[in-house]
Amino acid sequence: MRLDDPWYDEPPPGWGELDGTGSGVPEGPSGPALPQQGHSAADIYLEVQRSEAFREVRRRYRRFVVPAAVAFLLWYVAYVVAATTAHELMARPVAGAVNVAMVAGLGQFLTTFLLTWAYARHARLRRDRAALDLRWDTQEMTRGIGR
Repeated sequence: MRLDDPWYDEPPPGWGELDGTGSGVPEGPSGPALPQQGHSAADIYLEVQRSEAFREVRRRYRRFVVPAAVAFLLWYVAYVVAATTAHELMARPVAGAVNVAMVAGLGQFLTTFLLTWAYARHARLRRDRAALDLRWDTQEMTRGIGR
């Protein structure tokens, strides 16, 4: 059973372009090498998973997510602990009826939005292109298997 992929609506950059002589530019995959005939989809996916390109995408992901998650969880736990143990601190007025607890609570929402924006930006700038290239390579290698 073949599922249509919306990414096939437009070829990736560089595919099908002319080299100036009227013939197409021969391009090989930029990621893992094409497997020999007879490989199953599972073999291909394992090969891709072992590739340096895949490891680099995962490394970039972990370099952002692990420190960001730890920092956010520490900030959240500090807020909860302060709210339950430091009543005097949290009750201090900041401006009018607004106290430290309200500012810190709103800060939780602000940091959630900032972290979401930072994650999306990091993914767009550091991982999306490499992951899409890896996806194209994988789909090219698995094309024809199971038909």
